Amino acid sequence: MRIVIAGGHGQIALRLERLLAARGDEAVGLIRNAGQRDDLRAAGAEPVVCDLESASLNEVAEVLRGADAAVFAAGAGPNSGAERKTSVDHGAAVLFADAAQRAGVRRFLMVSSMGADANHEGDEVFDAYQRAKGEADDDVRARTGLDWTILRPGRLTDDAGTGLVRLEASTGRGAVPRDDVAAVLAELVGAPGTAGLTLELIDGTTPVSSAVKAVAGG
Repeated sequence: MRIVIAGGHGQIALRLERLLAARGDEAVGLIRNAGQRDDLRAAGAEPVVCDLESASLNEVAEVLRGADAAVFAAGAGPNSGAERKTSVDHGAAVLFADAAQRAGVRRFLMVSSMGADANHEGDEVFDAYQRAKGEADDDVRARTGLDWTILRPGRLTDDAGTGLVRLEASTGRGAVPRDDVAAVLAELVGAPGTAGLTLELIDGTTPVSSAVKAVAGG
């Protein structure tokens, strides 16, 4: 499979790229900074410089053309302000979804946030982030031209992955290693039975592959 990942230098994306490359898939990572190319190559991915805040729809669609799946794992980052939460966490996600449809890429995974809600109240940057992610999720959910799955991890940690998770429509609050988020994404890419689902993810007791099969209907 050829899988194009927005936010290709992110912590989850780099882990996902390593997993995909290790199993023989072709991972393509979109990056803003050309200086990050070597990091992606080291992860086994093909780097493509494409800034989703300034690229045109046609430019992004051209990168996606011929792909089997698209994964939106980009984010404005923890030190960004509310404006960039809107331009990246919402705007770039919508552009990437538009481009996937234009390129004919139906399988679409969105890395969201637990508690994301377009109607989230508050004036802090984190509140703006939750609104932006919620708006992006709502946009994707309304699309009939994509076989989408939205993944909402709990609090992300850099602990070593255990390969044991809880993946359900509603899990309640909890933490999850980035390693395990990447492992779940790698399984979801090839699990069309999860299309149309919004899933929460935290630490648990179920092996990743079994957890994905369970939500996919077996």
